[in-house]
Amino acid sequence: MERCIITVVGKDKVGIIANVCTYLADNQINILDISQTIVQDFFNMMMIVDVVKVDKPFETVVSELKKLGEDIGVNVRLQHEDIFNRMHRI
Repeated sequence: MERCIITVVGKDKVGIIANVCTYLADNQINILDISQTIVQDFFNMMMIVDVVKVDKPFETVVSELKKLGEDIGVNVRLQHEDIFNRMHRI
């Protein structure tokens, strides 16, 4: 298992989860856990995913998710779990 963190932030609109989940399914990325909140029309989602079956370079997936986010009007970020943890350690 190779765990990564996906964060999605932006103005709420229909189809954000569907678009992100479709990309993940198409690329064999398994969702292990998901949390989503909407605060006054601002969408915030965090996913823990397993990328062990992905056959693309990690940087390609990062780039494609970023492009997907731009297309649907949100910020999508993918990070390895250890990098995410180091960035958020107090």
